[in-house]
Amino acid sequence: MRVSSSAVSLTVDDVAASSKFLATHFGFVERMAADGFASLGRDDGAVDVVFLRRGIEVLPEPLREQRATGVIVAFVVDDLEAEQERLRAEGVPITLPLREEPWGERLFMVSDPNGISYELVEWPAA
Repeated sequence: MRVSSSAVSLTVDDVAASSKFLATHFGFVERMAADGFASLGRDDGAVDVVFLRRGIEVLPEPLREQRATGVIVAFVVDDLEAEQERLRAEGVPITLPLREEPWGERLFMVSDPNGISYELVEWPAA
């Protein structure tokens, strides 16, 4: 199997709010959009993110009314402290302050207007 790209699809109440959040704070570009749908990506090959409005007919019936909950979208970055300060200065709420796990992973988390959690991660040098 050859995978040419990857995307995560998240069901939210306000597609425009989550789309704007990723564009404004994480440099994503809206590649496609329609009523109740937005697909965003980055030129650096990071995972694409698709937002679908809750209730949209393209979702299978059992999933239509569910919101994306318990999902964490993680981005690996080079300068974690600088990213946390940048996001804080932009008014993004830090939902989990910078911390280091016992295995060496360093991370912090933010949340978008729909409650989607984004984790910024820096791994220890090998």
